[in-house]
Amino acid sequence: MKFRAKIVDPACLNHFTRVSCMVAKLARACTLRICPRKLNFILADTAAGGGVSMWCELPQENFFSEFQMEGVSEENNEIYVELTSENLFRALKTAQNARSLKVKLTNKHFPCLTVSVELPSASHSSRMVTHDIPIKVIPRKLWKHLQEPAVPDSDVSIYLPVLKTMKSVVEKMKNISNHLIIEANLSGDLNLKIECESVCVTTHFKDLGNPPSDPEAASQDRDPGQMAEVHVDIRKFLQFLAGQQANPTKAVCNIVSHRMVHLDLLHEDVALQYFIPALS
Repeated sequence: MKFRAKIVDPACLNHFTRVSCMVAKLARACTLRICPRKLNFILADTAAGGGVSMWCELPQENFFSEFQMEGVSEENNEIYVELTSENLFRALKTAQNARSLKVKLTNKHFPCLTVSVELPSASHSSRMVTHDIPIKVIPRKLWKHLQEPAVPDSDVSIYLPVLKTMKSVVEKMKNISNHLIIEANLSGDLNLKIECESVCVTTHFKDLGNPPSDPEAASQDRDPGQMAEVHVDIRKFLQFLAGQQANPTKAVCNIVSHRMVHLDLLHEDVALQYFIPALS
């Protein structure tokens, strides 16, 4: 089982650092899945994580100038390791203005993901900074719990407004209630709502647009004005919004009434799916 990769392009390095920052804000610990053509950051929907799950996918050729890996076997040419997201972000943060960055799997009394940063120095030479991030190798028998989550048919899909605007709205709502009601329809309307004994507050977003629907989908027969709604933990929704450092290229909210909200984002070439279960 081997993995080594290198980034030399400053734009790719900055983008990879931004991705690791986003992952660190969304998941304290996550699984890194290494495949020949892509990397995934995965958070499985365990009870400990509050049922939230995440699937983030990066095409390796858009980031790395060199990329070599050998999985656990020829037929299972993949590697799964668990790591603390913040440790990876801290290591990458030291790579600002770096000449290059190397990442590889090592064993230094314990399994590590070693990040080596080549930094310019005052003389024409360079200096190396190395970070050994402890990891836990995940055995083959547990991989089945770490596959891409199945996306159930949604009742309503809608494009999201500017995420910073949503974040400032939800931050204020969090001071009043722990529960957030998200509702949307096929006419491009999205409402964020909180209800408690003393007050009911709703923020309306209009004319957001809806992605083209699948002709086979059940939502085809739906009244465009009819709202689909889901009640979620407001802190989990705010955590998702806080993780987005830049407005994505595409942001879609898929509501499965009373079951879950599925947030589907594209940051340039990085795809992020985030699932928040409904409150029972």
